[in-house]
Amino acid sequence: MIRVFTNFFTKIQGDREKQTVFINFISLSLLQGANYIFPLITFPYLVRVLGVEKWGLLTFASATVTYCQVIIDYGFNLSATREISIHRNNKEILQEIFNTVMVIKTGLAIISFFLLNMLVLNVEKFKQDLILYYLTFGTMLAQTIFPAWFFQGMEQMKYITFLNIAGRGLSTVAIFIFIKHKSDYIFVPFINFCALILILIISLFIVSKNFGIRIKKTRLENIKYQLKEGWHIFTSMVAISLYTTSTPFILGLLTNNTMVGYYSAADKIIQAIKGIIGAFSQSLYPYIVNKVHSIREKSLGIIRKITKFVALSTGILSCCIFLLAIPIVNIVLGKAYSNSIVVLKILSIHPFLIGLSNVFGIQTMLSFNRKKAFQNIVLSAGILNILIALILVPLYQYIGSAISITITEMFVTLSTLIYLQKTGIRIIGVKSV
Repeated sequence: MIRVFTNFFTKIQGDREKQTVFINFISLSLLQGANYIFPLITFPYLVRVLGVEKWGLLTFASATVTYCQVIIDYGFNLSATREISIHRNNKEILQEIFNTVMVIKTGLAIISFFLLNMLVLNVEKFKQDLILYYLTFGTMLAQTIFPAWFFQGMEQMKYITFLNIAGRGLSTVAIFIFIKHKSDYIFVPFINFCALILILIISLFIVSKNFGIRIKKTRLENIKYQLKEGWHIFTSMVAISLYTTSTPFILGLLTNNTMVGYYSAADKIIQAIKGIIGAFSQSLYPYIVNKVHSIREKSLGIIRKITKFVALSTGILSCCIFLLAIPIVNIVLGKAYSNSIVVLKILSIHPFLIGLSNVFGIQTMLSFNRKKAFQNIVLSAGILNILIALILVPLYQYIGSAISITITEMFVTLSTLIYLQKTGIRIIGVKSV
């Protein structure tokens, strides 16, 4: 593993492109660290203070609102990032892309709020916690409007990394100060909302001042173009939500908040690790897109090196989580969450599976413009997860959810690899593009 890591980052000095990737990886690692590690600091405190039932309620509310997030994101975190990366040296085009994406996101946010409003006002299960869902939506909205896609495409994540850390740090301190009893659960999304709004406002100021992007009217043809460009990724993200967001959502609908609490507590630990994988992925994506766009023949060699590094590092990580599941749960969650141990063991293979499927799907299939095939794979996976969950959750509750999502992640990883191998984009074996 050390050898692969060394080979991957050799010759950093003197190679400006690799320096940029390395700096962006560090910046995004810090950024994702703020998004996952800070909540992980408050996580052991919150699960103890709020208890399994209230923690499960917060998770269920978050899962519900995440459907709105998928709509508002519209895949722009990938499609717009790709556009920004390609046109990063053309200020006029950058300004058109930025304004168009922000206009679309605003429109989709209005639609999403209308849909959420219909749900929480007409279904009793949601209506009884109406304020919680509105606050959770506000938190999601601030996070979704945040122009991370712009900074990723420009490969300039360093501008916002420390700002994000400061905002997350403030919310972490606020949680320890204001959350003292189970009844304080409602303040958790409110605190996160305040922190994210602060980050959003200052990040928009940075976009304007440092990159010269100004608010201006966008043309209808630009809106149509961006909607078309992001469509396959959007539908792919909808499909992905069918086997990520839908897992705790289905569990909550078919059981209760306590069962969601057992599952989500273990999943939260895995999500923190996914944040590291996500940082690595996001920092590499613009770089890979550029390589495929300019020197297609050499890009596959880079992807192979990434695959080796990801397979080794995430494989070791998954083994450690499985072997240390009992002490991890006891230390992080407490004895009240002993039922989460088996969930964590089942989910422990996810870092390995997701790390590889990210390389095969996001870094390779999307970079080589195989968006339709990627969409079909994740859509099939989403349908598969729902079918398995509807069978296993009534029988095994939170354990059924863990088994369902794990089978689905295996399907995605194997399907993306098989597709690439069969279509000549060989990650393993003979070099061919």
